[in-house]
Amino acid sequence: MTSWGLIGASTIAHEWVIDAIRAVGGEIVSVMSTSAERGATYVRDHAIARSVTSVADLVGDPDIQAVYISTTNELHRDQVIAAAKAGKHILCEKPLAMSLEDAHAMVKAARDAGVVMATNHHLRGAATHRAMRDAIAAGTIGKPLAARVCHAGYLPPHLQGWRLDRPEAGGGVILDITVHDTDTLRFVLGDDPVEAVALGQYGGMAKAGLEDAAMGVLRFKSGLVAQFHDGFTTKYAVTSFEVHGTEGSLIARNCMTQKPVGTVTLRNVDGETELSLDQRNLYQNTLIAFEEAIAGRGKPLCSGEDGIWSLATGLAVMQAAASGNAVRIETGL
Repeated sequence: MTSWGLIGASTIAHEWVIDAIRAVGGEIVSVMSTSAERGATYVRDHAIARSVTSVADLVGDPDIQAVYISTTNELHRDQVIAAAKAGKHILCEKPLAMSLEDAHAMVKAARDAGVVMATNHHLRGAATHRAMRDAIAAGTIGKPLAARVCHAGYLPPHLQGWRLDRPEAGGGVILDITVHDTDTLRFVLGDDPVEAVALGQYGGMAKAGLEDAAMGVLRFKSGLVAQFHDGFTTKYAVTSFEVHGTEGSLIARNCMTQKPVGTVTLRNVDGETELSLDQRNLYQNTLIAFEEAIAGRGKPLCSGEDGIWSLATGLAVMQAAASGNAVRIETGL
C-alpha cells in the first residue's frame, strides 16, 4: 500500500483523485496548502491525518512514498524537482509546466533520483479510447488517415477561476484541454504530431487575452491529419473522438470526459457494430498502472515524456493561433 501526500488542496483531488487513491488501496497521509485555513478544512472534509503549508514539509515527511501534484501549472516545476530530490514518486497534473525547458528539467530530476514520474492525462484510462487503440493496432480499420476530436463543453462556475484570467498559470483552453486531445490522439493512434495550425476564439468567458475556445489541425508523422475543437463555452455540445481508416471508421461519443461512460461504433463494409467496453474509473486505471510501476512491474499509463509531448503540442498550437502560421512541433526528446 502506497502512502501519499497531496501537493495542492485542489478541486480535482477532492472530486476524483482522493477517492481513486483509496480505491486502489493507497493511504493519504498529508496535504499541502499555502493557506493553513484551507488545509485544515480540507483534511477535516477528507479524513486526512494532517496538513502542512510548505512543499518542504510535505516532501520531507518520511511517511510519504508518493505525491500527487495538482497546483496551478507555473508551480509544478519546483514542486516536482523537490519531490524527486526527496525520493518521492510523482503523479503530476497536466500540463507539466509552462515551458519545455522546465518540463525536461522535471523529467530529468525524476530520472536522476530513480523515482517513477507520471503525467495525469486521465483519458488514457477511458474504456472508449483503450478499445479504439486496440482495434487500430489490430488493423481493424486499415491504415488510419484522419481523426476528429470534439472536446468542447462548458467550464462550470466552480472551475471558472485561474483558467480564465491567469495566462502566467497556464490559463486558457489550449493548455487546459488541447493537451488532452494531443495525448489521447497519441495514445489511440500510436503516432506523434509534427505540425499544428489553429485559430483561437474569444467568446467572452475568458479574460486577459486568453482564448476560451480553439479549433485547429495536427499533422502526424504517418501523414494522418486530425481536427480538434476545444471549448469552455458550449453548454450543449457532445464530446466525440473519431478515427477514419482505409477499411473502416471508429466513432466514439460522450468520451472526452472524466466519467467512465461513452460508446464506440465501428463502421465498415459489414455495417455498424458497437465495441464491447470495460467501463471502469479512469483515475483508478491510472493509479493501478502507477502502483505497478513503483513495484517495478510496468510503466505509468502516461509518462513524464508523454507529458512533454502534450505540452510541446499545446505550446505549438498556441503559437500557431497567435501567428496564423503553421508551427512545427518540437519536443527536444
